[in-house]
Amino acid sequence: MTYPKRGSFRIGVLVPFTNTNLETEMILMCPADTTMHFQRLGGYDADAIPASGQMAGLGMSAMDHDVRMIAGVKPNAILFGCTSATLTHGPAFDAELANKIAMQSGSVALTAAGCLTAAIRAVSASKIGFASPYTSDINKHAESYLRENGIETVSRAEIDRELDNWEQGELTTEEVFDLAIRSNSDDAQAIVLSCTDLRTIDAIPKIEEKLGKPVISSNQAMAYCAMAKLGLKKRSGLPGRLFDLL
Repeated sequence: MTYPKRGSFRIGVLVPFTNTNLETEMILMCPADTTMHFQRLGGYDADAIPASGQMAGLGMSAMDHDVRMIAGVKPNAILFGCTSATLTHGPAFDAELANKIAMQSGSVALTAAGCLTAAIRAVSASKIGFASPYTSDINKHAESYLRENGIETVSRAEIDRELDNWEQGELTTEEVFDLAIRSNSDDAQAIVLSCTDLRTIDAIPKIEEKLGKPVISSNQAMAYCAMAKLGLKKRSGLPGRLFDLL
């Protein structure tokens, strides 16, 4: 029996423990000659609504054990896979967390929120339509975070009810598509789908075709930034105009 070649590069991903979509989407976007490795994070109450207090708590929680565990595979990069955990604190906190993970692991460290910002800039957008499954308070923090990075949220769409940790991940591709369309406006240069637990891979090409604008999601942005930072080869068929820039 012939087995496929093992990857020359390894990417570690820190995943909130109730997240059901991040691993699947990252594996589907995994760069050529690369393997993905995952470590699940606690630091929040799974049964509580993931509002800003809960997600800010995740960002501030002790991650030393989790970083040590994922560092065991000697990854070339570690991705912190929760956007709202640092959106709720701001860019300085986000950069500090990435630096801490890098210092503890000896690997390149990237955060979902930081990658989202980098990807928006990569498509030359400064005004965006913002869509997420978050509570309204987190969306306000997200707007502030992006504003500090020179990105204006000119339109926004929210889910019409509070979602628990599992309901966020259960939103269908069709619901994600509809949410993105509602977030659009004439002034928006790009559409942002924030949250690593959203099902975005199938939705992104359909949204871009409908609106004629680039679409940036948290997971897509992390995959893009990891490839760009490490100089990795992309696979064919990746979702969105963003990958055309590699």
